[in-house]
Amino acid sequence: MASRSTSHALAACALCLVLVPLTGCGPDGGEASSSKGGTPAAGQPGAPTESRAPSRGKGSKDPDDLNGDGHRDLVVPLFAKPGQDPAEGADERVGVVYGSAKGLDPATRTVLGRRDLGLPGPPANPPVGAVGRDSVSAEDVVTADLDGDGFADVVTTAPSGERVEDGNISAPPSTPYVLWGGPDGPRKGAGATRLRLPESASKLGVTSAVRGDFDGDGHHDLAGLAQNQSATVVLYGPFTRSGEPKRTDTALPYMDGDLAADAIDPSGKARATSLLVHAVSDGEQSGNTLYPARRGTGLSAEGRKLRGGNAHAFGDFDGDGQRDVAVGDDGGRNDEPGEGTEPQDVDGKLTVYPGSGGAPVAHELPEAPKGARTDYGPGGFAAADPDGDGRDGILVATYEGATLIDGDRRTPVTRQGPAKAGGEKTPKKWRHARPAGAADFDGDGKDELILNWGSGTLFGLYGEQPTHWWITDGTGSRDKTSFTTTEFVSR
Repeated sequence: MASRSTSHALAACALCLVLVPLTGCGPDGGEASSSKGGTPAAGQPGAPTESRAPSRGKGSKDPDDLNGDGHRDLVVPLFAKPGQDPAEGADERVGVVYGSAKGLDPATRTVLGRRDLGLPGPPANPPVGAVGRDSVSAEDVVTADLDGDGFADVVTTAPSGERVEDGNISAPPSTPYVLWGGPDGPRKGAGATRLRLPESASKLGVTSAVRGDFDGDGHHDLAGLAQNQSATVVLYGPFTRSGEPKRTDTALPYMDGDLAADAIDPSGKARATSLLVHAVSDGEQSGNTLYPARRGTGLSAEGRKLRGGNAHAFGDFDGDGQRDVAVGDDGGRNDEPGEGTEPQDVDGKLTVYPGSGGAPVAHELPEAPKGARTDYGPGGFAAADPDGDGRDGILVATYEGATLIDGDRRTPVTRQGPAKAGGEKTPKKWRHARPAGAADFDGDGKDELILNWGSGTLFGLYGEQPTHWWITDGTGSRDKTSFTTTEFVSR
């Protein structure tokens, strides 16, 4: 059966990972992207530059501004041996690329492992396929200003310690820990604070933690799925430095799957962020339930059932000033006999549900080129406003890169990985970059698109273990910057 998830294995040696931005000429002779915030034509990243510390900030309302200097930062995954089968010992860290007045500056960066984040050790008896003891996945990390001091904090929710039992479930506890932020960004090794969960969920903790402002009061909140399957747990901020939320809510039912939340406004403008529960999927396009948020009251306990689809994005897609949600087909299919198709209203389509409550609007997705379709699909969606008109487009992953769907306009966006990586040729069908999101890093009111690429089968099939990153200048062929992540075994 098809699945985007892959297992991890215990690393065989201690690792030191370094995030390396590259500049210079691409292998085909084209002009490469700059790591200094310029806008040259897109190309392959080139030679590394030395890392430097971020500037000290004075505070910010943006949950993605880790040093509070008023410029958005980017969290990226780092891999010990990119492209390697996880069963052979993959290991992972988290990298932070800091922003500047000219946008992201890959020369200003830091690398965080489990110990840097102040987390307790991993499970005492890790299962087969577990990762190294200092490994931490970027999927387990969110940033939010929990205490409201103007500096984003790093929240990590990952299994640790001995297995415990709660009812009929036995698992290592999965509890959120917060590394408090400051004017220099997260302070490595400062020790993390364990967040306090409601008693009903405290024994096993929560999974799939996401950030939001679910009651629209301007304070950042967290939500997660209780691992004992009792409820969806919502922790409302502000939090005390001892890890106590202002209040908790367990009225939302538990659903087996993952959470996705609407974005917090980076300007600090208070708006209520809705919550989407995406049902567990084994490749097939599974269902979604939307819990609308209202300012002053929080999340509604009455969920709205949406169509099936493994891709989703929140944004203002009709330009009316209200937040919408798009749900659609990410191309994945269950590969068991008789399970390779989807209903006509799901196959190759996305649907936008307007925040105004109007009728859903359906769109056809780009068709897969002949022979390119796989059971894993090309990837998901992201909201993006690269022209700054206030209306978001939907950035859709395709088998040849991405397409921005903005009203009736469709704009292809492509970047290509190198023809040769790690001493091996890259198959042409696996050279295209995938969209990873969008943000306004340089503060000009227009979003830059984030695309990435990695060598090997894992990226070709699942989009996992990216190492090359492009921050585009709109939807054209020019970049604001580009960089690559390179990992080194230190001992």
